[in-house]
Amino acid sequence: MEIFQIVILALVQGLTEFLPISSSAHLILPKEVLGWPDQGLAFDVAVHFGSLIAVVVYFRQDIWGLLRDGLGGLVNRQFTDEGRLAWLIVLATIPAGLVGLAFKGFIETHLRSAAVIAATTIGFGILLWWADVRGARTQTLAQLNWKKALLIGAAQAIALIPGTSRSGITMTAGLMLGMQREAAARFSFLMSIPVIALSAMLLTFDLLSLESVPWDDILLGTLLSCISAYLCIHFFLQFISRIGMAPFAIYRLLLGAALIWMIWG
Repeated sequence: MEIFQIVILALVQGLTEFLPISSSAHLILPKEVLGWPDQGLAFDVAVHFGSLIAVVVYFRQDIWGLLRDGLGGLVNRQFTDEGRLAWLIVLATIPAGLVGLAFKGFIETHLRSAAVIAATTIGFGILLWWADVRGARTQTLAQLNWKKALLIGAAQAIALIPGTSRSGITMTAGLMLGMQREAAARFSFLMSIPVIALSAMLLTFDLLSLESVPWDDILLGTLLSCISAYLCIHFFLQFISRIGMAPFAIYRLLLGAALIWMIWG
C-alpha cells in the first residue's frame, strides 16, 4: 500500500475499534468501494496490536486492580468488586473465543462483503438506538452479575460478522440489560482486551508463514492506530453520558444507505 493509504486505514482502525460503528466495516470498505488493494495480513496484525496497546495503556490502573483482586480472590476466597469484575470479563470472553475459533475461516470466506456490511450496519444501528432509548440506564458495573456478563459475551460473538461492531453490539447488550451508558462502554472496552489479544495472536501465527514482512508498514500502522484508539477511548468515555448513542446510530444508517446505493444504485 501507499503511505497515504496506510495512514488513513490505521487512523480509521484506531477510531472505529472502540466506537460503535464497526472497525472491520471501515477496513473492508476502501477495497470494496475505492478499489484500494487489500491491506493484507501484516497490516491487520499491526492495527490490532496498536488498538490493544491503546486500551491496555488507558486502563492500566484498572487492569492492575482486576489482576490483583481477581487472582487474590482465588487465594483468599473473598472477592472485591474489581476481583469479581475480572472473572466476569473472563466469562464474557469465552463465547467469542469459541465462535471465533470454530467459524473464523467461514466468516472470512463468505461474510466479508459490502452487502453483508450494509445489512449489519443498518440492522445493528437500529438496535443500538432502540437499546439506548428503551434501556433503564440505572445499573453500574458493581451490579453486573454472571448471567448478564455471559449474555454480553454472547453478543460479542455476533460481532465476528463484519459490520456488526464489537463495541456496538456489546454496548447494545449492556444497555438492553439496564446498564448505564458509561458502565456499558467501560465493560465493553475492558472485554476487548482478551479478544483483541487473542485475535492478534492468531493473526501473528499466520504472519509467521509469510516469506516477507513489510516492517515499516507494520510499525507505522501500529503507532497510528494506537494513538487514534487512545484518543477515541478517552473522548468517548468523557462524552457518552451526554450525547448518547443516537449520533452513532444515525451514522450507521447513513453509511448503510450509502453502501446500498453503491452496490445496487
